[in-house]
Amino acid sequence: MTRFSVVVPAHRVQGYLRECLDSVLTQSFGDLELIVVDDASPDACAAIAGEYAEGDGRAQLVRIPARAGVGSARAVGADRATGDYLLFLDGDDLLLPGALAAVDAALRVHEDPDVLLFAHERTDWWENVRAGGDDLTGDPLAATVAVWNRVFRRPFWHERRLGFPQGAYEDVVPVQRATLDAGDGVAVLDRACVRWRERRAGSFAKTPGRAHLALAARYEELLAAADPAERTRLFPPAIAHLLAVLEDPGRIGEADRRDFFREAARVHRTYAPQGLAPRTPEEKALATASWGAYEGLRRAETRRLRVARKLKRQKKKLRARAMKAAYRTDLRRGLDPALAVYGAYWNRGVSCNPAAIHAKARELAPHIRGVWVVSSRNKHKVPAGVEYVIEGSRSYWRTMARATYLINNSSFPGGFTKRPGQVYLQTHHGTPLKKMGLDQRRYPAGTHGISFQKVLDHTDQWDLSLSANPHSTEVWERVYPSASYQALEAGYPRNDVYFGVDEAEVARIRGELGVADGRTVLLYAPTHRDYQKGFLPRVDLRRFVERLGPSYVVLVRAHYFYGADAGLDDHPRLVDVTGHARVEDLCLAADALVTDYSSLMFDYACLDRPIVTYAPDWQAYRLARGTYFDLLSGRPGETPGAVATSEEELAALFTDGGWDAPDAARLRSAFRDRFCPYDDGRAAERVVRRLFLSGAPEGAPQAS
Repeated sequence: MTRFSVVVPAHRVQGYLRECLDSVLTQSFGDLELIVVDDASPDACAAIAGEYAEGDGRAQLVRIPARAGVGSARAVGADRATGDYLLFLDGDDLLLPGALAAVDAALRVHEDPDVLLFAHERTDWWENVRAGGDDLTGDPLAATVAVWNRVFRRPFWHERRLGFPQGAYEDVVPVQRATLDAGDGVAVLDRACVRWRERRAGSFAKTPGRAHLALAARYEELLAAADPAERTRLFPPAIAHLLAVLEDPGRIGEADRRDFFREAARVHRTYAPQGLAPRTPEEKALATASWGAYEGLRRAETRRLRVARKLKRQKKKLRARAMKAAYRTDLRRGLDPALAVYGAYWNRGVSCNPAAIHAKARELAPHIRGVWVVSSRNKHKVPAGVEYVIEGSRSYWRTMARATYLINNSSFPGGFTKRPGQVYLQTHHGTPLKKMGLDQRRYPAGTHGISFQKVLDHTDQWDLSLSANPHSTEVWERVYPSASYQALEAGYPRNDVYFGVDEAEVARIRGELGVADGRTVLLYAPTHRDYQKGFLPRVDLRRFVERLGPSYVVLVRAHYFYGADAGLDDHPRLVDVTGHARVEDLCLAADALVTDYSSLMFDYACLDRPIVTYAPDWQAYRLARGTYFDLLSGRPGETPGAVATSEEELAALFTDGGWDAPDAARLRSAFRDRFCPYDDGRAAERVVRRLFLSGAPEGAPQAS
């Protein structure tokens, strides 16, 4: 029989689920089964779990056709379980390394108790990890009341008919009932085995509302069924739990605080054991049902917080007074329902996804006036006939104040005030291979003084987050956590150009680049490195092109961080295209892409042409910047084609034909399937219809 059955309910946790499942399946103690219960999640949870089930025989996916709630999902998993012990793990939490081995050892020492309680850690969205705070030397009833910080002997669970009631705080009754019923059969392991994640948005613990009043009903159910001895033991931790929730603004809003207090006071009045005196002033206020006394205590204890909030308000007022008077005036005017403002790459010009959306909007929604934000040094890049404003100018602030639609692949300058009624589409500008957003905190070499609070403040302005593939959707949701935006899985509009282009168009682009007919064109486009200043290619380009011979031409595009040119030696078959306005044209001109870690590989995959990964410093890059998967693994869906880690290997791939061999083609196909499922030439149309034309659902993307 399997030792552990790990049950994971999954609903709207796609950004965290892979990490959760990995934490289970990579345990050093492998005698387990993993049961993921998809609670009719509208995101990619089922697909992710199905992928794990296909890859590991210990994992299985169970799907619930209609949303049943986390308690019911756990119950379904418990019914499917076959292990000696049940371990319930939430889909956004982690099982710490070595946890199951430690739990198994403790179970054997205690001769397989009915319940084993263990310590846990807590982490917030900043990845600050702290101890769970439970005193495991005291009464187990006083520990954090959660189903995920203990294991239950499966026969005991079913014999006692321990199930989950419908609604909020569904684990209170079975957890505390199991602890009471087990009696001396509760063992303790003073080691953290689970890391509980405090999410910034999307979790019940961070959603204030009247649903939290259910906690009083849960304890009333427990206390009513308890005998006098059990009630005497259960009552103090129950009241402590109620007071803790009452004092948590993430759960109880001001409008509901008094009602929650009354419910908790009713529980205290009805079930307080005779002779049990209140232990704290707050509990005394509860015992006497004195809301005024409780509020007085609360005001006294939160005076420091009120002072801090006042200082924060004063700072906001100073910032508001510093805002230009003209902007303040414009903010009082109505929004222009036909005005859209666009930006790309921190005001560098008209490009990327916003440019493709702008072009399609001029075609399908000509009533929308599109205005671009550019810096003064880049205004010469704006095409004729395209309206623009200079960042920081009077026209810029007027446009930002009155535009109904905001479209950008980075951010707008100046700390603008997003108004009610404005719709902000964040298009992003690549598929994440390297760590992004909050994940960058682990890699300070690449942060360069980033204020992650400002990152979150910016994220809170978004209404829509454009996604090119399910991988991006998962990553964006986790590293840019906010309840303000929805994922728009439409594909990248900038990639539309790769579909339907004929040979004549490719020949035209090549001619403009000065490439003679019959040449094999390679686009060499490495990304920048946070630990490197200037463009320093990891290959001698002159020697490389000479070795390839006269039939090859190499287009060299340095990252835009390094300036307008690559500083190449003069050579007839080396063409510096760093300053070329459209990278899409360069991709169309190229027979193959040679890159390292650039997100350009994900776009180029739309063309189904060879991609060669040249990564001589892969380990250094991973350590300095962090990555979401192993580009050099050779696994389908991770490696886009042939790989070289030295200049000699790179040249050999082209002289020996390995750059376009069948194995490389198979890898390219799997990579394309994973990262280009929505790209079909109609992404811009989908976005324009969603944004400007009441979301008309024409051309919905289909994942392959």
